[in-house]
Amino acid sequence: MKENNNRLFEPSTRLKSVPPYLFAKIDLIKQEELAKNRKLISLSIGDPDLPTPDFVLDKLVEAARRPENHRYPSYWGMPSFRKAISQWYKSRFDVSLNPDREVLPLIGSKEGIAHIPLAFVNPGEGVLVPDPGYPVYCTATIFAGGIPLIFKLTNENNFLPNFSEMEALLKKNIKTKLLFLNYPNNPTSAVANEQFFKEVVSFAKKHSLIVCHDNAYSEIYYDQKIQPSFLSTPDAKQVGCEFHSLSKTFNMTGWRVGFLVGNEEIITRLADLKTNIDSGIPNAIQEAGIAALNGYSDFSDKLRSIYQERRDILVPALRSAGLNCHVPNATFYVWARTPNDEDSEIYVSDLIRTKGVVATPGTGFGDGGRGYVRFTLCSDISTLKQVAELL
Repeated sequence: MKENNNRLFEPSTRLKSVPPYLFAKIDLIKQEELAKNRKLISLSIGDPDLPTPDFVLDKLVEAARRPENHRYPSYWGMPSFRKAISQWYKSRFDVSLNPDREVLPLIGSKEGIAHIPLAFVNPGEGVLVPDPGYPVYCTATIFAGGIPLIFKLTNENNFLPNFSEMEALLKKNIKTKLLFLNYPNNPTSAVANEQFFKEVVSFAKKHSLIVCHDNAYSEIYYDQKIQPSFLSTPDAKQVGCEFHSLSKTFNMTGWRVGFLVGNEEIITRLADLKTNIDSGIPNAIQEAGIAALNGYSDFSDKLRSIYQERRDILVPALRSAGLNCHVPNATFYVWARTPNDEDSEIYVSDLIRTKGVVATPGTGFGDGGRGYVRFTLCSDISTLKQVAELL
């Protein structure tokens, strides 16, 4: 009977094909140390420690008190929220979007990224996925029955794709539908410029690919190095779309509010899928999202200043400890090479046990992360100074 029950609860083949999420092993070591009453400093998860701005919270409270906002939201989101998104894109990136056809609110950008292969990829079809990269690109492909075609991001190429390598992957006689990209990049903090995106558009046209650009970190940039949108590129809207989120820009990770913008056909297909899966973002949160986008400028300048001060403390500390790292131009991550190319997971395990500092092994983002560790800037100045002393 016990054996039969084990078979009953056996996970699906697709679930078994997905590797354990990157924080699982590290969590076990953390729990061991915490059981010894050890105090740990975590620089591992990209979750802002700063509060959501008061003007956004005030709008949420006001909107939540109205009974009409307690009902099912529209699958397409509130027209006023879609309009606010399109206005923000015009103001920030000079990208014109039709709010009725080229904007789709999401329950966080992760949700949209996870669902888009289901909308376009048939079993056995390929998806170009970066390595190292955000793990959801790969797992979403697997859940859709697709085949991840992994292309490397290397330090030698400034963690940008090698188009020749992607060309070679496309010669494997696997029909390929999507290309995932992410700049500013998680985990490497690499950035891309307009010329790179022009090459991406040309590549996508040549190979009939849908470009899915994850732009969640565009507003976390430093030294006035303003980051572009993929959609600012001529003809980008013909071949692709861009995911964005209020999570990092407004410290709203727990609110689950993001959006997809770009090609009308892509937007429509993902919306068709979502109508069968979810019911959209609560209206009160969408109203708060409007307030956030309308109050963007002053808040974002202050936020960048805080992260830049943190960056300028952590990077020298890591270098002094023997880790080789670039000064990030964007994101709140520092991507560091381990001393003597030590194994990532061993290095992080030792870091927790000997220093009480938690980071993320690069292998959590793919084989291309071997020998690297990711640190976040999501801790206050006093904590980072303490880390500097410990290292």
